Amino acid sequence: MRRPILLLSLLALPLAGCATAPDGPSRATPAATAHATPERGTGDDGPSAGKRWRPAPGTGWQWQLSGRLDTAVDVPVYDIDGFDHTAATVAALHDDGRKVVCYLSTGAWEDWRPDAADFPASVIGKGNGWKGERWLDIRALDVLEPLMAARLDMCRAKGFDAVEPDNMDGYKNTTGFPLVAADQLRYNRLVARLAHDRGMSVGLKNDLDQIPALVGDFDFAVNEQCAQYDECEELTPFVAAGKAVFHVEYELPTSDFCADSRRLKLSSLLKKYELGAWREAC
Repeated sequence: MRRPILLLSLLALPLAGCATAPDGPSRATPAATAHATPERGTGDDGPSAGKRWRPAPGTGWQWQLSGRLDTAVDVPVYDIDGFDHTAATVAALHDDGRKVVCYLSTGAWEDWRPDAADFPASVIGKGNGWKGERWLDIRALDVLEPLMAARLDMCRAKGFDAVEPDNMDGYKNTTGFPLVAADQLRYNRLVARLAHDRGMSVGLKNDLDQIPALVGDFDFAVNEQCAQYDECEELTPFVAAGKAVFHVEYELPTSDFCADSRRLKLSSLLKKYELGAWREAC
């Protein structure tokens, strides 16, 4: 996850840390089995996977996490904040023929969320660079599994088709906990399994180094800035598996990345850091 690093040069932007009413201003965002051995995935590309929605490579999308939701973008997929939006909003998007993805932070604690007090201090680590957010100790599955299950129950109850779990690469950051790659694999597979158990698809957010191990556990990928960091080729296992890669850049003009995005069959957008309604698609 790079959002905190980028934020250091963007502190003047009013992006994060504000709770809001449903469908009102939100915030910006800068991915199993519960006890599966970290070396092996759940291989959830089996027969049951056919019952879930799986977006194909190149599927158009809109990612909006701040501002009043603009439902007029003519794309088949909307990715919106799971807490800030209502079942009625999800139903209206469905009525317009859209699939709807529930954005959640599953790897970091956010102090403004309605369930923030349910997280014990023992699992709350160092800040991740965004006001009000701190990394979680993803080793504590006994604590985090019921909390994340409750969040995913909320997504299912509101009618979401899929989940975008954020902050899923803590092991590569300074979290305050001695996390290693095996911890991340185990936790990411847990989140995937919880989503699948509820009939929802799930996307792997960033965590590029673990794509080879996790591509079978996730139904699509969500990536920030692979073009800027020359990493987009690392997402090709998802495309090869017939799974969409929803990709966004913030700092590059579309002329710098859209040709490669089309070649790699990525679903690419240029967005502003606040992730409002504005978009420029490839």
